[in-house]
Amino acid sequence: MKLHYFNTLQKNRYYICKKTMEIFIYLFAALFSVLNPIGTVPIFVGLTQGYSKAERSKVSLLTSFNVFIILIISFFIGQYVLSFFGITITALRIAGGIIITSSGFGLLNGNFSKNKGINKKVQKEVENRHDIALTPLAMPMLAGPGSISLLIAYYQELKESGEVISTYEIVSSCIAILTVAFAIYIILRSAHYLANILGSSGIVAISRIIGFLTIAIGIQYIISAVLSIVRGI
Repeated sequence: MKLHYFNTLQKNRYYICKKTMEIFIYLFAALFSVLNPIGTVPIFVGLTQGYSKAERSKVSLLTSFNVFIILIISFFIGQYVLSFFGITITALRIAGGIIITSSGFGLLNGNFSKNKGINKKVQKEVENRHDIALTPLAMPMLAGPGSISLLIAYYQELKESGEVISTYEIVSSCIAILTVAFAIYIILRSAHYLANILGSSGIVAISRIIGFLTIAIGIQYIISAVLSIVRGI
């Protein structure tokens, strides 16, 4: 009896560990692809010209913190916003899929500034602004509609997979978001070095690979929404 209980406990632990790693890897990879902090490197370098090393480090830290807060709020509060406006998860998946796919095409074509919501007017305003960590760096350059819709849809998927979202699912999702924010901090803090090492062609090449993955994520969301509509019919 004790041996059976021990085996069952071991199997449950193995399942929880496996599921936790799957959630962490999927969410981290999906968010990193959609946010694409590497594609933000040349823009960050341009916006922080003339900044000291300490100032760039501070902006990087504040930007990553702001991104973390925005993503966490989207993950936990987004479902209530949908309910308030009467938006179905299917509609969100289609809209989010279109936005994510469009973002991926922007990265694939190398249109970083346009894709990140930076135009000449915005850039001119930024030059006269001292605090750029929240806008435009954290939002809309990094945490934009694509990542927000992705998190809301993913939270709904976790709810649909069971009656109640388990603690390990919540914890692994939060750790994935925190790890993405930390990766953003490291990349932005090293932006000037990365720009020198990789060069514009290297950054474009990496961003195009990420753009391809982002397109795949967006299309998958659209396919999931269409399939749920078909099954409902």
